[in-house]
Parts: sequence; structure tokens; C-alpha cells
Amino acid sequence: MKLDIQPILENEKVILYPLQEDDFETLYTTASDPKIWKQHPNKDRWKKEVFRTFFKGAMQSKGAFRIVDKATGNTIGSTRFYDLSKKRNSIYIGYTFYAVEYWGKGVNKSVKILILDYIFQFVTKVYFHIGADNIRSQIAIGRIDAEKIGKQEVTYFGEASKLNYIYEITKAKWNQHSIG
Repeated sequence: MKLDIQPILENEKVILYPLQEDDFETLYTTASDPKIWKQHPNKDRWKKEVFRTFFKGAMQSKGAFRIVDKATGNTIGSTRFYDLSKKRNSIYIGYTFYAVEYWGKGVNKSVKILILDYIFQFVTKVYFHIGADNIRSQIAIGRIDAEKIGKQEVTYFGEASKLNYIYEITKAKWNQHSIG
């Protein structure tokens, strides 16, 4: 099987579709809630002109997804693969957000299981950049046994750099997590 960082992925809760240019308005409708961005590194992404830059970066990554609630067909957020390194046999997952009404309902964990099960067919390490102030995401990533391994100033596409923590999960640890 050949690595495709933008396949259609699906489980019982969600479908992840490769992000397309014509998804902007639909995704912005979800992203326009300021509460979503309160703990994210760039708190102004709810503004259309700021989100447009975020969306442009997502399209240029060629690894971004539109997350759809399988039961309703509604677009509920986005996530992406980025910075694939064949040398390190690793990839990053991030830039994830969900509509507020999906918080605390197991959607994030369901999406992470789906994409990690897929990507660990191709790499041995997955990293996550999580904003230093994003406590909600730090707690969530800990629930899938990712380990904080450092911190880094990250320059987001078209945005100022922000302090992020780096989390890692290895294929071996994920396989133990998935079984346990």
C-alpha cells in the first residue's frame, strides 16, 4: 500500500474528506465561533480574513481534511497531516478544531484513533504541536498516551510564531494502547 496523506477515512462516527477549495464557506461556518479558538495559538481564526489564511495553509499542506458527522452530514471541523519526514519515519498531525457542540462527546478521540490507525501503516512516529495555552488539547492528547517531549516556537502559515509543546506517540506504544 502506498502512503496517501489525504485519503477518505471513515468510522462509525465521522468521515474525513480531503479538503477542497470549495469547502471554504462550509468549513468557515463551523470555524466562525470564537469559542473554538479561545485556547488555540491564534485566537482570531474565527475572523473570516484570518481563517482564509489558515484555510490557504491547509490547502497548501495537501494533507488537510474536512471532518463530517456521519449521522448528520454536517461539517464539524478539520485536521491535517503535515511535515512528513521519510528520514525520521514520522509525520505531524494537527491544526485540529471542532464545533463546540462536539466537544466532550468522544469525537476527537474517534478521529485520532481513525487517523493514527491509518498513518501507523506507514510511519513509526507521530508528533503533535499543541499550543502552550491549549490545556483542552493537552489533556485530550494525553488520553491517547502521547508523551510531551519538548517545546518549540512554531511559525504558522501567514501567522506569527507561537510557543507549542511537542507530543509524540510511537507505533509500538500505539499498538499497545489500541490493544489495551
